[in-house]
Amino acid sequence: MAGLTTPYWIEAQFIRREGWDEAVYPFNLPVVRSLHSLKFHPRVTFIVGENGSGKSTLIEALAVAWGFNAEGGSRDHRFATHANHSDLHKFIRPVRDGKAYAHDGFFLRAESFFNVATYLEQNRGSRYGDKPLHEQSHGEAFFALFENRLMGDGLYIMDEPEAALSPQRQLSFLAKLHQLVQARSQLIIATHSPIILGYPDAWIYQASEHGLERVEYEDTEHFTVTRSFLNRRETFLDILLEEEEGPEPR
Repeated sequence: MAGLTTPYWIEAQFIRREGWDEAVYPFNLPVVRSLHSLKFHPRVTFIVGENGSGKSTLIEALAVAWGFNAEGGSRDHRFATHANHSDLHKFIRPVRDGKAYAHDGFFLRAESFFNVATYLEQNRGSRYGDKPLHEQSHGEAFFALFENRLMGDGLYIMDEPEAALSPQRQLSFLAKLHQLVQARSQLIIATHSPIILGYPDAWIYQASEHGLERVEYEDTEHFTVTRSFLNRRETFLDILLEEEEGPEPR
């Protein structure tokens, strides 16, 4: 089955109206302050950036604007263990394709996956495999979700799916991602993983102090830093550890 040629979610428009105050969070984040429109690839869109750059705030707002629960889950999951998401979603207007309908969807958020697993077990969710999610390791539970819940023909938003995955498992995730793409799915993913970012049929947006910009894979900081470290590991360690240790005591 061929992948999508027209995305379910074409574009997110950021509407400046009453309540948008660039002096306060999250509107003062560089990634938000200059953002008026964010267009999505029909298959895979990545958002990358340093810790604190605002990428998770942005991906959370996108998920809530689409109708997902802020802590994760599908659109019919309604719970709040600790409701602390920002108001940014209220200023996002989704531009959809009226002819393309996503029959499935899920928001995977690594930091609150435990809460989602608890909710599913308490409500006897049955689409996550035979073994309860809390009886598996973090990585195993992630993959139980990938294999049993994400069935395709849907829109999937993920925040740092690599958090519980070894490098080998990240490669397996790439294979699952491609299966979903081939099954007419659209994915929007915030990630730090240079492995996951390597998926070829994707757009990459990089968040920085300058805002959000489209970049090529080889131009992401994640790729360049990882490549430089692997190619010159001893040099990097000499510099880093010398700076960390400081002068010898007298």
